[in-house]
Amino acid sequence: MLLELRAENYAVIDHAVAGFGPGLNLLTGETGAGKSILIDALALLLGGKASSDVVRFGAERAVLGCVFESTPGAEEVLEANGIDPEGDEILLRREIATSGKGRVFVNNQPATVAVLRQLAPELALVHAQSETLTAFDAAQQRLLLDRYASITTDDLAAAFHHYRGLARHIDELRSAEQDRLRLIDLWSFQAREIDAAAIADAEEDARLDTEKRVLANSERLFTAATAAQDLLYEAEVSAETLLGSALKHVEDLARFDDQFLETAQQLAAAKASVEDASTTLRDFAGHITASPERLGEIEDRLAALDRLKRKYGTTLAEVIAFGADAAAKLSELENRDARLAELEKDLSIAAAKYTNLARKLSAERAAAAKKLARLAERQINELAMHSRFEVIITPNEDPAAWTAFGWDKVECRIATNPGEPLKPLTEIASGGEMSRVMLALKVSVEEGAAAAARRHRSALPRTLVFDEIDIGIGGRAAEAVGQKLKTLSRSQQVICITHLPQIAAFADQHFLIEKAERSGRTQTGVRRMEPSERVEEIARMLSGAVLTETSLRHAEQMIKQSL
Repeated sequence: MLLELRAENYAVIDHAVAGFGPGLNLLTGETGAGKSILIDALALLLGGKASSDVVRFGAERAVLGCVFESTPGAEEVLEANGIDPEGDEILLRREIATSGKGRVFVNNQPATVAVLRQLAPELALVHAQSETLTAFDAAQQRLLLDRYASITTDDLAAAFHHYRGLARHIDELRSAEQDRLRLIDLWSFQAREIDAAAIADAEEDARLDTEKRVLANSERLFTAATAAQDLLYEAEVSAETLLGSALKHVEDLARFDDQFLETAQQLAAAKASVEDASTTLRDFAGHITASPERLGEIEDRLAALDRLKRKYGTTLAEVIAFGADAAAKLSELENRDARLAELEKDLSIAAAKYTNLARKLSAERAAAAKKLARLAERQINELAMHSRFEVIITPNEDPAAWTAFGWDKVECRIATNPGEPLKPLTEIASGGEMSRVMLALKVSVEEGAAAAARRHRSALPRTLVFDEIDIGIGGRAAEAVGQKLKTLSRSQQVICITHLPQIAAFADQHFLIEKAERSGRTQTGVRRMEPSERVEEIARMLSGAVLTETSLRHAEQMIKQSL
């Protein structure tokens, strides 16, 4: 449930806070007061595309925030993105600067718009004012049916992607013979060149480079090593001789005073270290040889290895891996027929698995389509219409029609008048009919989803938001829409913008969106109305700016009848 929505320096809003409650939350106000701006703000907090145009003139940035009750699904999204929970609530905040840059915070921790989009399905579903049934293409209608029946296509999608991967691999192997021969020549040359280099291991160039530096500086290294060894051990007054003399004196002191025992041990250790260092230097100097021939061999070998690295990788490890890959691809091409037979067998198995899952999914959709059609038809006719409604499932088993969502085409058809044939939803001409059908469909889908959630003992997390779904209707149809929204709000929180008093009368919480001029600037505010104020607002919606006793009494009566 959405608990609170805040907007600061957003469009014509200076600062606005709305605290929502359970049930039906209705927003009313004069045309142009900014009702849809609040819904747009919520859509941005759920990952909608932002623009610097929404920043209020004169401000540096717009700040939007909201608080939702947490849900298990939302907590899983937080955990997957490394965001710590915040008790039983989820705090979303989004900042949009005039420069176009923005920042996102979830539970006061830096996040991304992608995280908001992942959270959105777990928190709220916004039906925008611009959304009409003409936007319900085949994909959208399939999604509606799948949501109604809680159908998932994860297993089918995995089977589809496996099948398509095998099919692409087969197509690559069956490419033009000229291309195949060209690739064989290329990979053969590459594999032979790398193999002929007989690379010892991935560290060969590092070892050779070290040896090269020693050979190139052999005289200098020999001089340094022998000089150091002489000073440490060979010279008449060497470090080893001096340490030995010092050690004898300290040992003599230690016989009379125990405090010099540790000093004697330290000097003995130092003398041993000097002897070890001297041995190392002597051995190093003894192995140094000035060999121009070996130096030339090393330089030639390093040059050859560098040529390979320029062509096949930045390191010898990458060169070795490249050669192995070229050899593997070459082997596959040279054994194309055997590999094709193996892949075609795998493709047949993958196709059978996909077909089995797709047929099972089609059967599930067909069964759900009948139930949804009956429920939606009843819901539509409860909105002052006399219509027939069907959900048609048309499977297409041609592999060209396979998708990650199955091979079914889902199409909703309706006849809005007796005796007329069923037609696609997109051919409904009346705006009022379109609004009512949209509401009925969504009520039906959400009721089905709610029933599935109850069966699985899981919460239905979505807050449903409708932006002016009452466009083009009035009278008895408007009252029926209000009753439908009220029914829907018993199981889920519903937030709705309306211009119709027949719908506003059903509110559990009624908010007034007001636009006023302060200090020469237009500002939009929102406040929750008290019962007496509700009567006046509904009366205004009935009679206009001038309130009459008749409109006030009528408003009171409408509210009483909606309880």
